[in-house]
Amino acid sequence: MNYIWDLIIRAKQNGTDLRELTFIPAKVYSPYMELSQVDLNAADVGQIVEVNPYYRFYDIFRDLFDINNEEYVELRETLFDLVMHFLADMDLMQGMNKREYHIRFILRDMRSGIYGERIRRRLELFDREQQEVIACNLLRLYDTGEAVHLLRDTLVRMFPRSTLYANCEEKDELLLYIGQEERTEAREKLELILELLLPVRFDTEIYWEHHFGILDADYTLVQDGIALY
Repeated sequence: MNYIWDLIIRAKQNGTDLRELTFIPAKVYSPYMELSQVDLNAADVGQIVEVNPYYRFYDIFRDLFDINNEEYVELRETLFDLVMHFLADMDLMQGMNKREYHIRFILRDMRSGIYGERIRRRLELFDREQQEVIACNLLRLYDTGEAVHLLRDTLVRMFPRSTLYANCEEKDELLLYIGQEERTEAREKLELILELLLPVRFDTEIYWEHHFGILDADYTLVQDGIALY
């Protein structure tokens, strides 16, 4: 990690609350690096982040920490932390395109309860990358209307062993094989996906550990492990 945006991304991936990070001006730093870390190959994000403020932001900070200025040190350090948090947010936004903004808006609405209390509560069961997958596919649903395809794509990415079967000969029915033990958290994750992406006209049958039997598909014809359809 060299730039503050790199550190912020790593912190989000680790589930670190960005409000817990405190940026301070480094007393010893390299003129060729923005972050001043003891271990240059560090992968973890500590709460105290030493920054070389002159690497990219010389025009902003050139007068704030003049070596001859010994007044209001605490105030200047607090101001430095606030400004660095603001600059880190700007760094992240500069790398975003219009679609990424829309994904953030959808996630913001979900977290604020606009999609309902069940969605807000269950969204917390997914990690950050999974939440972005859900929001991205919901945005694609608005654009394309391909609900069944996007439902299948989301299921496979949340439950890697899952399979979706469509039975549309006599009725609109989807058979969902999840491929894992049914647990409370997994069931609530599945319910969120179905609530957002399942077309209203479809009925569903859900199979967790045991697959229903399919002729000529040996992996579904395991003795004492066949679910009834």
